[in-house]
Amino acid sequence: MPQVAFAQDKTPGRFDFYVLSLSWSPTFCASSRGKDSPDQCGTDRKYSFIVHGLWPQNDKGYPEFCTTKEPRRVPDALGRSYFDIMPSMGLIGHQWRKHGSCSGLTQGEYLAKTREAFAKITLPPGFSNVAAPQTLSAEAIEQSFMRANPGMPQTAIAVSCEGSRLEEVRICLTKDLGFRPCAEVDRKGCTINRVTVPPPR
Repeated sequence: MPQVAFAQDKTPGRFDFYVLSLSWSPTFCASSRGKDSPDQCGTDRKYSFIVHGLWPQNDKGYPEFCTTKEPRRVPDALGRSYFDIMPSMGLIGHQWRKHGSCSGLTQGEYLAKTREAFAKITLPPGFSNVAAPQTLSAEAIEQSFMRANPGMPQTAIAVSCEGSRLEEVRICLTKDLGFRPCAEVDRKGCTINRVTVPPPR
C-alpha cells in the first residue's frame, strides 16, 4: 500500500480520492504468491497489467476494512464478470473487503467504478507486447504513462517495485476519476534507475 495506515475515519464514503493500482502480472506470477493463483497465473494466462485494486485514500493514510451492510463475500457471478481486468476471485474478494467496503458503494457499484477507472487509463503501447525482459528507470515508466494519458501530472503517478522488478503503477484519481496529485503516494514510489519488466510467461 502507499502508506502505513494512520488512525482513520472508517465511515464508508469518507475519503479524499482513489488510488488505481495496476499490477504487472508477470512479476506477481513469478513470486511464491503467484503459485496459489491459477486463475491469474496458470500456464495459459499471459496477463500484463491487471487491476490490483481501486483504493479509497486520504491525503495522509487510508481507511480499510470498513463496516458496511454489504456482504463480505463477492458472488462468483458478479466477480467473474471482471476477470478480464481482475483475474481472481481471491483478489476481487480481498479488494472488496479491505478497500471497497470503505468506498460507500455497493459491491456492484464499486466493481463498476473500478472498471470505469481502468477504462480511463491508456496503457503505454510498449507494455502491450513484452516478449523479453526490459530494463527501464522508474521515471521512464512514469513518463510513458504520462505521454499516453495527456493531462496526467507526474505527481499523480508512482511506480512500485518488488526488488528490482516492476510491481505496480499507482495512479491517483479524484472521486470523479480525474487525475489529481497525491504527494504521499508519489513520495512512496520506487525511484531506481534499473527496473526490470519481465515478460508474460
